[in-house]
Amino acid sequence: MKKAIYFMLLSAVFFTTLNLFVKYLAKFGGAQLVFFRALGSLFFTMSYLLWNKIPMLGNQKKLLIWRGLVGLTSMGLFFMSVNYLPIGSAVSLRYLSPIFATILAVFFLRERVKPIQWLFFLMAFGGVLMIKGFDPNIDSFGLLLILGSALFSGVVYVLINKIGRDDHPVVIVNYFMWISVIIGGVLSIFNWTTPVGVEYLLLLSLGVFGYFGQLFMTKAFQLQATNKVVSLKYIEVLFTMIFGVFWFGDIYPMLSILGTLLVITGLVLNIWYRNKK
Repeated sequence: MKKAIYFMLLSAVFFTTLNLFVKYLAKFGGAQLVFFRALGSLFFTMSYLLWNKIPMLGNQKKLLIWRGLVGLTSMGLFFMSVNYLPIGSAVSLRYLSPIFATILAVFFLRERVKPIQWLFFLMAFGGVLMIKGFDPNIDSFGLLLILGSALFSGVVYVLINKIGRDDHPVVIVNYFMWISVIIGGVLSIFNWTTPVGVEYLLLLSLGVFGYFGQLFMTKAFQLQATNKVVSLKYIEVLFTMIFGVFWFGDIYPMLSILGTLLVITGLVLNIWYRNKK
């Protein structure tokens, strides 16, 4: 259990660093951030596939391409939203994606949702209304962007469920990274901001932090039942809010903080109930 906790905390640290760097580098625009984020991760995914001699094209090419396009859209909207929202609020609201995934699964995967889960969803969305209503720093356009990011992230979950085990997880991620590099690179041409000095390193590090954040989270889930460590995942929100206050001068009204806690509570209870079932 201790090892799983350590891995989850490490994952939170890497994802928090990624979030803070995204906010710091926001001037480069969503497309350029997507390009460098994906480029940094490609080194690891390509190396893994080549080393283990895993076919890169996969079996379900159409679904893999759709997963990449939808994931790219979610990531791009998140990167764009940090220009309009405090980074802690953006991260916490993006975590609404499991709710959207569950709702979409009802229609596309014919999954059933228990009445108590709808209560958890209402709790989370009530938290969103509190954040929007009591935090003057929440821009309406930024809120629309981050909710869009969460929605598309939910679609990603549904697509991965459809892909199942017919394709290797790294193949799925590799498609996502290649599609993001190509489309993000093309879109960046029209609004390119040339990095200076250490900014190149910071931009490429986005992919490194994202890759290792995902790696440590996966290792934690492999070592321990998901419902025992999943709540630690949301420490990322707490870490990001705290560092956002000191680094960017973000201000969170008390009712907005309570709204964030309500969102996280609703999400954790839903995951706990699903895993228990």
